[in-house]
Amino acid sequence: MFYSEKKRDISIAGKYDVVVAGAGPAGISAAVLAARGGAKVLIIEYLGDVGGISTSGLMSHFTGNANSKIYREILSRGAMHGEITTVIDPEKLKTVYLEMLAEAGADILLYTFVCEAIVEGNAIKGVITESKSGRRAFLADAIIDATGDGDVAAYAGAKYIKGRKEDGAMQPATLMFKVGGVDTKNAVFLGSFESTYETPRGELQALAKKHLPHPAGHVLLYRSSLPGIVTCNMTNAVGIDGTSAESLTRGEMICRSQMEPIVRFLREFVPGFENCYIISAASLLGIRETRHFKGVATLTERDILEAKAFPDWVVRDAYFNFDVHNITGAGLDKTGVQHKFSQKKGYTIPYGCLVPENLDGLLLSGRNISGTHMAHSNFRVMPICVAIGEAGGVAAALAVKNNCKLRDVNVGDIQNILIKE
Repeated sequence: MFYSEKKRDISIAGKYDVVVAGAGPAGISAAVLAARGGAKVLIIEYLGDVGGISTSGLMSHFTGNANSKIYREILSRGAMHGEITTVIDPEKLKTVYLEMLAEAGADILLYTFVCEAIVEGNAIKGVITESKSGRRAFLADAIIDATGDGDVAAYAGAKYIKGRKEDGAMQPATLMFKVGGVDTKNAVFLGSFESTYETPRGELQALAKKHLPHPAGHVLLYRSSLPGIVTCNMTNAVGIDGTSAESLTRGEMICRSQMEPIVRFLREFVPGFENCYIISAASLLGIRETRHFKGVATLTERDILEAKAFPDWVVRDAYFNFDVHNITGAGLDKTGVQHKFSQKKGYTIPYGCLVPENLDGLLLSGRNISGTHMAHSNFRVMPICVAIGEAGGVAAALAVKNNCKLRDVNVGDIQNILIKE
């Protein structure tokens, strides 16, 4: 059953060299580098804040690493009391991001949802948005999709699969939250699924699996930027599709229903948390995995394990593990490897992973680049996504400057700028 909308003309609200969709860490870095490269840039975000999971998602800290100047700049400008740390102060970070965008000269549009792509032939020419200002079009020579889920690329017809190739299953969703009243001097902090702690009543991870409502059932606790406050990465919703509003709603409800039981568990079983209480929860559900797009190149888990040095690299020294959360329940998936991850050298990501195979005018940026399910579990972390965005922003500015297609940008020129940076 369908309803046919009345045909109407919509206003072209702006023409830019580069439009970036999504203002998470990848989008921020893409917009800043494109603007610093001389391009006229607009970044569009559907939330009222910038930063995505790193701010609105209440992520506890930056994990993983990459050789990226803008990532180091973010850490430096977000320093607390003069000390550079990977722990995130989300309110300060929102301001840092906005300052970086403004200083670079990028235009910023919040509270605006990108709802369609403007495509001519096999090339994207702009995006259509919905907001309080109505339905509008923004045209651009280059579009960077930093939406995480690759919404613009999907609207435009780029090829993709969801989740694991064999069955489409995706990593679970999480709603981060913070608790106050913690005796942090004596508190136990378990920072990974492979971390354990014995108490007189049993080992904490085993106790969580026994006492928390399924599919919750693990302990992940992190220090915050404030005294007595701890960030909890312990809610868990499986079978959530981050590209479906109905599924996202279900994930939000499931995760919120787990918060009070988690607090009761912390009070009863975890040292230092006897008097803890909820003070805030994220305003953005954490989605780990959705679409994997087909690019000119595709990064695989073997590339990562072999620390492959691609000659056309645009991300260097990317480092993390195979962080696959249990697709059917709590804890680490049987395919995941954290502390026992053997590859310590880091790896590179080639430019082709950012370029859709069958579409011009668009770059992928962040966790939506072309990679396998296992490779994605490594490169999806924020420092690597920042480096991917950095490369995308540089490439887009070069394409505009040299009046060439994004897929035809000289990768050596990208590398020279990244090395100089």
